[in-house]
Amino acid sequence: MGARDRQRVGKRVSRRQFLRRSSGVAAAAVGGGLTLARAAHAGGSDVLRIGLIGCGGRGSGAAVDAMNADANSKLVAMADAFPWRIASSLEAIKAIKPQQVAVEPDRCFAGLDAYARLLESDVHVVLITVPSHFTPIYLMAAVEAGKHVFCEKTHAVDGPGVHTVLAAADLAQQKGLSIVSGLAWRYHTGVCETMKRVHDGAIGQITSIQEICNTPSLRSLARRPEMTEMEYQIYNWYDFNWLSADLPGLNLVHNVDKAAWAMLDQPPLKAWGMGGREARKGPTFGDVFDHHATVYEYADGVRMYAYCRQINGTWSEVSDVFVGTKGRCDLLNHTIEGETRWRYEGPPCNRFELEHAALFGAIRSGVPINNGLYMARSSLLALMATWCSHTGRQITWEEALNSKQQANPQRYAFDADPPTLPGPDGTYKIATPGATPFH
Repeated sequence: MGARDRQRVGKRVSRRQFLRRSSGVAAAAVGGGLTLARAAHAGGSDVLRIGLIGCGGRGSGAAVDAMNADANSKLVAMADAFPWRIASSLEAIKAIKPQQVAVEPDRCFAGLDAYARLLESDVHVVLITVPSHFTPIYLMAAVEAGKHVFCEKTHAVDGPGVHTVLAAADLAQQKGLSIVSGLAWRYHTGVCETMKRVHDGAIGQITSIQEICNTPSLRSLARRPEMTEMEYQIYNWYDFNWLSADLPGLNLVHNVDKAAWAMLDQPPLKAWGMGGREARKGPTFGDVFDHHATVYEYADGVRMYAYCRQINGTWSEVSDVFVGTKGRCDLLNHTIEGETRWRYEGPPCNRFELEHAALFGAIRSGVPINNGLYMARSSLLALMATWCSHTGRQITWEEALNSKQQANPQRYAFDADPPTLPGPDGTYKIATPGATPFH
């Protein structure tokens, strides 16, 4: 990634620039997009062919959401590391959308190279719902193959991955392709209406932000006897840092993305934090923490306080609160209090379908949508929370952006060793604040 792109992800954007970008319309010429749209429907068919990469629960849900959002789309190809997961997902999706599923056996691709074989097929749109480590690789490959993309979060687990996301977004813009992020709250009607009022000054100048994502423990999957270490970690990827970027990469990323949105996607100057593992102990939980607390400091004095925890039996809350000079916004309750009192009274919505409606609408209109910049920035915010907890260091935005820290296997194969290996007792070494390095 060149200096220009590093500057783009790191610099402050004006309100006008932000509103233009957040509308999702890329700067690519409309004419190029229209040409692409016509090519997508060559042969007189208006059917958009969907390929699903990653057939777990989220992937199966994304496929259904996509077909609900566009009645003239069909799922025609599927790829996953595990063949049995393809079969299970296909059965579940067919039960819900039987008229929109046309996946033949020769369009089911299994293995760690399955994504590449799917991209060689004639799909128009790919849904990428895989362990986060693979997301930048698959995103770039999809754009290079000329596919429109829905890409689930978190979009990278390290600095080089963030730059790959940026490069893929730039290439998509050049090609007139659309990229929509799985940071779905940016498509939620009530949240959008509330955020519009924040941006219009209803709470004045933001002075502080509180982000909470405290939940019970997410799944932790037991090892199947026949699995190699690589197979097991990819299967149970939530619990391994190199695949998930810990809890901030799994869940807090939604919160920090909403905070970034409120701040017009202005990056912070730095962050510091703390975390550890108190309850989720043992081999099944890999090498992740179970709680994190992070403070982000901005150039104008604003501080964001972000917390996430996954421990059963503890108090749970998911919320976003913005405090300003004229009032307070509770984003998920769609309320503003203070000099202005307002509550969103509109109908409920399905944000997961709306993000796909935006993608398919962009493809059909020939006016591309590109979420690449905020995908990269919000992913890096989440990574900063993980790195601050693991190292005990204060980390600047520039340090995070230029980090070379990576944890890659020497090769991507089920018989290869993953970056993290268990000790003799089957447990995995976890980060030690003050000793674990950042680079």
